[in-house]
Amino acid sequence: MRADRLLSLLLLLQGRGRMTAGELAAELEVSVRTVYRDVEALAAAGVPVYADRGPDGGYRLLDGYRTRLTGLNADEAGSLFLAGLPGPAAELGLGAELAGARLKLLAALPAENAARAERVRERFHLDPGRWFADATPVPHLGAVADAVWRQQGLRIRYRKWGPAEVDREVRPLGVVLKAGEWYLVAQAGADGPPRTYKVSRILECVPGGGPFERPAGFDLAAFWDGWSRRFQETAHGRTVDVLLTAEAAARVRALFAPVQARAVDAAEAAARAAAGPGGPAPGPVPAPRPAEAPCPPGLHAPGAPGPGAPGPDGRLRVALPVESLRHAASDLLRLGAGAEVLGPPELRAEMAAAARALAELYGGADPVTGSATLG
Repeated sequence: MRADRLLSLLLLLQGRGRMTAGELAAELEVSVRTVYRDVEALAAAGVPVYADRGPDGGYRLLDGYRTRLTGLNADEAGSLFLAGLPGPAAELGLGAELAGARLKLLAALPAENAARAERVRERFHLDPGRWFADATPVPHLGAVADAVWRQQGLRIRYRKWGPAEVDREVRPLGVVLKAGEWYLVAQAGADGPPRTYKVSRILECVPGGGPFERPAGFDLAAFWDGWSRRFQETAHGRTVDVLLTAEAAARVRALFAPVQARAVDAAEAAARAAAGPGGPAPGPVPAPRPAEAPCPPGLHAPGAPGPGAPGPDGRLRVALPVESLRHAASDLLRLGAGAEVLGPPELRAEMAAAARALAELYGGADPVTGSATLG
């Protein structure tokens, strides 16, 4: 609406001082000609706005002039909790409201405090997204957020892990942004416990079920804190037996999940305790252990060390938590010869099959030069 734009223009000049028509057009996302017309409208309404000509010119308000039209509307007030997150605010459909609220707050503050607030904005930036990942499309986030706000039930079609799709009627209780991913927290039915749904996996979303009452005492932040801790604890519900070189152990700490890094720390602490004050501690080995007679899948070589004990070649035996054997195979292959699986048998067999396939792939002639790849 033009009235909102005129107020935004006025607040920009009040908060920042002199601004060119081009700068105002960029802030308001309009053309320069529109800025000219809006400035004329403000002047006609009695606002003391002046144009300074020349290379350092621009529009400014008469010194000392301040508007008192700084009241926040409901949408602008509701957007303030996202004041440091303009990207997520825009995804929720609150980008314009957040910008308007910020301008009004700056205009209402005393000059010294307004300048301090602007310095904070210029010097600190919050980026909730993940590294090396494009933002996941969330076409239904606006509808989900609106239903949360209005306490309106939803009917959704949801894609579970894999190709399976399910239909759900849910009562949306809140949305959470975690590491660049949006999650819906909702009840499945009046008496169901709150569950989490990735908003990016919602394929269809329409109103359904009508208005509802939120569960008494439900606290979104407390629920999410408890749920996320339980998820991290239970996601790695299996353990596998592995021998790790010092280099592989360091890579587990750097690349794997925190619960897996803690397992390596615990194994090293146990190894040091077992060795005693003057005993050897697990440390780096110059190379993977020398070739020896193959060990049948799932069987350990005679005298294999127990969990937390260094092997004769300095490697450390770790009971490593994993999500599943499929995840374990792909993760451990990243460690190359620095990790040897001792069990379970099916995982050792899968690792051996992958190693044979890689040896076959790289053991022949180079497809470009025709020369032997391996000596």
